[in-house]
Amino acid sequence: MAEQPMISIQHLSKHFGDLEVLRDVNIDIAKGEVVCVLGPSGSGKSTMLRCINLLEQPTGGKIFIEGEEITDPKINVDKLRERVGMVFQQFNLFPHLTAKKNVMLAQRKVLKRSAEEAERIAMKNLEAVGLADRADYLPSQLSGGQQQRVAIARALAMDPHVMLFDEATSALDPELVRGVLDVMRELAEGGMTMVVVTHEMGFAREVADRVIFMEEGYVVEEGTPEQVFDHPKSERTKDFLGHIQ
Repeated sequence: MAEQPMISIQHLSKHFGDLEVLRDVNIDIAKGEVVCVLGPSGSGKSTMLRCINLLEQPTGGKIFIEGEEITDPKINVDKLRERVGMVFQQFNLFPHLTAKKNVMLAQRKVLKRSAEEAERIAMKNLEAVGLADRADYLPSQLSGGQQQRVAIARALAMDPHVMLFDEATSALDPELVRGVLDVMRELAEGGMTMVVVTHEMGFAREVADRVIFMEEGYVVEEGTPEQVFDHPKSERTKDFLGHIQ
């Protein structure tokens, strides 16, 4: 029997008023799979990601995580979010808290961990993203790339089963992008299930198990990086890749 998908998106649609942002999206993501989602601005990529952790309520369709329907109105959203880590384009760190305290906060409030345990786990995850020596720095004392790595450590400290990355490097100066991508690469190698909305084609080509191309709310094409980048079937995919590669 095939293992159930880590994430199963079935006939997902999303409207904002008259604007249809997602149209009948169907995607299964296996445990440990890294899926990179590409497409032009406004194609629905980020909205799909935000539906997976219910930051946006789908208009129609169902989403399952580890076999549990998260679009069921009875779902405990806070419990769900413990399993689904998300890293945004903006780092969303608390400016008055040190890097370590930023990573400790949700552990204490949501998981009810003791201060000692939260600090130990915060330091372990700051070390994993190469920032143990910056634990007592405020966000204003860190570069954008370092702040984004703190945001990744904060998400990892919650022991998520899935990590969602929404354009995690697009607000960074080019020389800071590599450090963040390196951390994401290590997570992928460690077997983390990841859905990554990105414009970093090199990363998608190298790290993704599967690439999905979206446009106007539809999944236009999906396949291995080689299939999508080197042998795209859809003219829309060819056109998009032709402009950015």
